[in-house]
Parts: sequence; C-alpha cells; structure tokens
Amino acid sequence: MTFFFARRFPRLVLVLAGVLVVGVLVWAGFVVAGALPSRHVVMTTGPQGESDYELGMRYRAILARQGVDLRIAASAGKLENLDRLRNPKSGYSVGLVAGGVTGGSAPSGVVSLGTLGYDPLWIFCRDVAQPQQLGEFAGKRVSVGPEGSATRALLNELLRLNGLQAAILPVALSPRAGADALRRGEIDCACMLASPDAPEVRLLLADERIDVMSFPRADAYVALFPVLRKFVLPMGVANLATNRPPRDVVLVGDAQSLLVRDDVHPAIQYLLLQAAEEIHSRAGIFQKAGQYPAPEPVDVPLSAEAHQFYKSGGTFLQRHLPFWLWVFASRLIVALVPLLGVIYPLARLIPAAIGFEVDRRLNLLYADLRGIEARMEEPNPPREELEAEWRRLEERIRTTHIPRRYTRAVYTLKQHAKLVRDRLARLDADSPG
Repeated sequence: MTFFFARRFPRLVLVLAGVLVVGVLVWAGFVVAGALPSRHVVMTTGPQGESDYELGMRYRAILARQGVDLRIAASAGKLENLDRLRNPKSGYSVGLVAGGVTGGSAPSGVVSLGTLGYDPLWIFCRDVAQPQQLGEFAGKRVSVGPEGSATRALLNELLRLNGLQAAILPVALSPRAGADALRRGEIDCACMLASPDAPEVRLLLADERIDVMSFPRADAYVALFPVLRKFVLPMGVANLATNRPPRDVVLVGDAQSLLVRDDVHPAIQYLLLQAAEEIHSRAGIFQKAGQYPAPEPVDVPLSAEAHQFYKSGGTFLQRHLPFWLWVFASRLIVALVPLLGVIYPLARLIPAAIGFEVDRRLNLLYADLRGIEARMEEPNPPREELEAEWRRLEERIRTTHIPRRYTRAVYTLKQHAKLVRDRLARLDADSPG
C-alpha cells in the first residue's frame, strides 16, 4: 500500500512524511526538555543520626525500589529545611517542615504533600518533680535545639509569651545529644519536637530519674497557636511494668509536613506520597491507622498532585501501571495530543485530496478525448492522425494509475474511448474506394 501511494501520489506522501517527522521531533523535544522526571532528588531532613534523618533514609529506600535516587542531606532542623526549600537555587527539592514556621505567609515556590503526623513538644527534666510550668526552669541549663530547628523556634515563642526568654540557660543540642547530656546530668532539661517512637523519647520516658513536663494550659497554647494540637500521654504507656510515665501527661504537638518545590515532577511527588503512606499510615500512640498522611496543608497549600492522590489515590495509569511505564505513557499522551490535533483534520482531508487528484487526471484524459471528437467533426478529418492520437490516448488510459476505488470511473472512460474508436472505424468505412 505504501509503495502504491508513493508511486501514484508522491506529493501526498511527502506531506505525510513531513508531518510524521515534525511529530517525532516535537515529541523528542518534549522529552529532552525535561518532561520525564529526574532520577536524582535531594531531600533535606535533620541532623545526621537523628530521627528525622533516619526517616529520610526510609524514604530513600522506598524510592530506590522505583529507580529514583533520593539523596538525603543533613540539616540543623525543620526551620533550616524550609529556608533551603524557599531558595530555588539551593538544589533541595523535598524537606520535612514543622507547622507554623512560615511566619504566616506561604513561601513562594513551595507546596505541601500533606501532614505526616504531629510531633509533641517534649520537655524532659531531672531533679524537677512533676514539672508543669515553664517558669520552673528559671536558671536551669536547658537544651533548646540547634539554631535552625523547629524545637528552638517553638520553644522561644512559648518562652516569650511567658516572659521567660532570659530566665533559662539555653544549650544548643540536637534531640539525641540533648537526651544523652540529660542522662549524664550535664544539663537540667532537654526539649525536643519528636515522634513518640523516636529512640531518644522512648529512652527518656523509661528512665526513672527523668520526668516529662505536662502542659496544664495546653488549651491556651492551642488557642494561641492554631497549628498546635493537644495530646494526652496515658499513664504507663511507655512501660506498664514500671508505670512510666507515672501519671497522664498533657502535651502540645506541632504538625510535621512533607514539602516540595512546586517544580518537582508530578511523578516524583506521587512516589513521595506513596512512600509517606507506607511509612506514616500505621497506628501510634497519638494516631489511628490510616489517619496520616493527610491533606492538611497547615500554612502551605497542597500541590495538585497531592489533591489527586488524597481524592482518588492517583490517576488510572498511576494505579495500574509500573512507575516508569506510566510516566512514559502519560508523557507520551501529553506529547501526542497536540500532534493528533493536527493529524486528525489532515487525515480527513486526504480522501478529498485523492479525489481531487483522480478527477484532475480523468479530466485531462477526457479533454484529449473531446479533442479527438472535435477534430472528427471537421471536414475531411485526418483519419491517420486521429488513429495515432487515439492509440496514444488508449496507452495513457492504460498506464495512468488510478486507485481501485475509482475503477467505475476508469471503466466509464474506457467505454467512452471505445465509442470514439467506433466512430473512427465508421469514418474509415465511409471513406471512398
């Protein structure tokens, strides 16, 4: 079929070939321009060796199963993570961020993939029996977290509201380093925003020399800071045998969100959401199974991909095809839709173009046939010349390539040509002698 059209309609074939080449080039340019996701993404987490850094490593392992290299970068904490994401030239694309650290305005170029859960603010102390007020820590050495950590930012705000900013002796230690220093007696209190499952939290809850502060005014803090939530740590939940903690403890917790730059490829966002669901959906002391991740954007808007994920679990292709296959298929669809928008109307014009070309060829043959007839009407028509013209016309009719669907028109032409030939024969019969 291709050979047939190439011989009979060379111009049409060239047009179609040109369209095909342009389509391929458009698609190739689409891919080269970055339509497919990068296999390398950088995530900013927390201090190396701490719980947030280890959490990032779990994300890394899950994305590695899909061939994506999630590089984990240590940081001072969630406040520094946000600063890194705010900078489009920093090279960081994903980060763990606490709620309420944006200063009340959503950072430009950053979107949320949802809330991963709530980290309580733990204030562990030794030699302070059942601490319940921040004022009890006046003059004490308190680990407040390193500069750039969400722990330090939240605690400074609480101390400011209580008029105690200058009352304590702050020590800049990470949660794990603070826990170790507290157990060795080098500091009096250690503050940390951390999950109840964090190793340092479990270790301090089980230590009978150390008590954890309860927040009797938790409702007031939640009213003043809408991003916070109130939690109750039940008596004995850490260790029933030793009844740790020895009483119910009221805590306030801050949301932990997974944020990304808004230019992170939707496919990578989807993988991160899948990983978040695998890691954070199990039940815990302060959450039910399947409660997180959740579409709670706190103070950063949800991305469009996150909206789709929480609404339906992703697109049809995402739910039913392997990762790289659905990425390729979705990109191919996006690339081909504009091309089909050109090809479809062009394809509808092809039959009309072929019909026009066939009519043109048939009309040329009929014009020559009419010319022979016209000369036959002349006085003393040149019979031998007309015979020669008719034979040339007959050869042209035989060798002119017409598609099979126009066979009826060709046979009609041949019948008309035969009629002219019969008239020529009668001219020979009517000639004298």
